[in-house]
Amino acid sequence: MSAANQLLMAIQTRLANDTDLSAMIGPEGLRDRLVSGRKLAAVIIADLASNDYSTATETGAEHLLTLEIWTDAGGRREAATIAERLRMLLHDAPLSLETHHLVGLLHLSTRTRREAKTRLHVAEMRFRAVTEAVAS
Repeated sequence: MSAANQLLMAIQTRLANDTDLSAMIGPEGLRDRLVSGRKLAAVIIADLASNDYSTATETGAEHLLTLEIWTDAGGRREAATIAERLRMLLHDAPLSLETHHLVGLLHLSTRTRREAKTRLHVAEMRFRAVTEAVAS
C-alpha cells in the first residue's frame, strides 16, 4: 500500500477514535465527500497531493492534504471549533504507518468562508506530511 493511503488510513483512525471530535460531528461525520441531504457538521477529506521527496539515500514523499469542515446552523464558529480540534489531533501527531515512517505532519493553514450558493460555512485546513520508506 502506498505511503499516501497509509497516511490517510492513520489520519482517519486517529480522527474516528477521538470522542470529543465524534461529539462535534457525530458518528458519520468523517467522510471522503460531501453528500447532500446528510447531517452536518462533517469533516471531508478533500484533497491529497503527493510528490517525490527522496534524497540521495532515502526514498520519501511529501503529502499535501486538505481537510474541509462543513457546517450549517452552527456557522463559522462551529467550523472554527472543529478545525481547532483537528489541528490539536493532527499537528505533529505520532501516527504509525505500516511500511513507511512518518517524518512529520504539520498544520499549514486554516481558511474559513461562506459558500454563497449553499449558505454553508466551510473551514479549509491544509497539512503537510513527509514520509520515508522503511528499509526492508
